[in-house]
Amino acid sequence: MTIKDVSFGIYEVAIRVRDLDIAQAFYRDVLGLVEGLRIEERGMRFLRTPGDRGMVVLIREGGEFPSQHYAFGIQEADIEATVAGLREAGVETADPVFHDGMPGTSIYFHDPDGHDLEFFAPRV
Repeated sequence: MTIKDVSFGIYEVAIRVRDLDIAQAFYRDVLGLVEGLRIEERGMRFLRTPGDRGMVVLIREGGEFPSQHYAFGIQEADIEATVAGLREAGVETADPVFHDGMPGTSIYFHDPDGHDLEFFAPRV
């Protein structure tokens, strides 16, 4: 058996942030992640995705850093509720965009540190 024979996905993503409290409030209160482990001396906070399907690690960084892109998967049936929930929380988002080549629908928005975030719903 080789790694090519193993089915795997991404379990954890590390996101650089300027202020842990502001970032944690966004990812917890707006996106619904669940607070987990805190390692304050290293400037790290771990948040679990709903259903324990993965983790987001917020890492405090001083100074400037480039914005990154992170996409989270959702179900196609949840697109409208996701857009409505983001907008109700005061998060600016454009209308959903359907991509023929994937195929699926994306909802694009930003976190407080300017990272490009996306909810992606594959068409099944």
